[in-house]
Amino acid sequence: MTQTTGITITGVSGRMGQMLVQAVAAHEATHLAGAAERAGHDWIGQDLGLVMGGTASGIIVTDDAAQAMSGAQAVIDFTAPAATIAFAQAAAERGIVHVIGTTGMGADQIATLAGPAQRAVIVRAGNMSLGVNLLTLLTRKVAAALDADFDIEIIEYHHNRKVDAPSGTALMLGEAAAEGRGVTLADVTDSGRDGLTGARKRGDIGFSAIRGGDIVGEHDVMFAGEGERIILRHIASDRALFARGALKAALWGQGRAPGEYDMLDVLGLND
Repeated sequence: MTQTTGITITGVSGRMGQMLVQAVAAHEATHLAGAAERAGHDWIGQDLGLVMGGTASGIIVTDDAAQAMSGAQAVIDFTAPAATIAFAQAAAERGIVHVIGTTGMGADQIATLAGPAQRAVIVRAGNMSLGVNLLTLLTRKVAAALDADFDIEIIEYHHNRKVDAPSGTALMLGEAAAEGRGVTLADVTDSGRDGLTGARKRGDIGFSAIRGGDIVGEHDVMFAGEGERIILRHIASDRALFARGALKAALWGQGRAPGEYDMLDVLGLND
């Protein structure tokens, strides 16, 4: 029998968590090794298959990260920043791959991942899709080709239940644009405009966040100059693409040297 890679899913009751469970079960090279949820959640102590409306799976949902990761070779984590930091420590202790799709992490929180990354593979990305990562490359190249006479605005659209803004993908695109321009994003960010804000500062990278309905995720990168605009766009219509990307990252990470990686590494686009 061919050996498959054991995957633990955190935040397993959420829409993304349940989609990941289904993706792991459907993939020929993976199997579900564990399921974690936050302390006090109704699913704790329950059989995952039953609470998801199916048959018994033998996987009991737990709030104990060590228990959830026992027997796993990777953990896929689309939760919240504080939880992700704790999962990173637990994954590093076991030397398993940690795939992070969590958004809304601050610079200080991201910096804390350097410690766990010395002992295990961490793949972190604001977006796991091939299309968005290609868009990231294009954004960097176009930003490098155009000077600050072209204003850069990143417009992101998401469903009305998303809690962070700008989105992780928007920030990833902003970082790419800043890198192309040879500047630091924190120094040129322009977001949250309201009231008499004054004229836009030359060279700033702007962010606009739209929330409504059930939008899965859309991102535009607009380069606006005098008399012309260039718009790069990605539209996600199915969240399953994020699950597929996360599984690809978990499998790619097997046997890699400890360190911090992103989806451009996974997709071979950083070469």
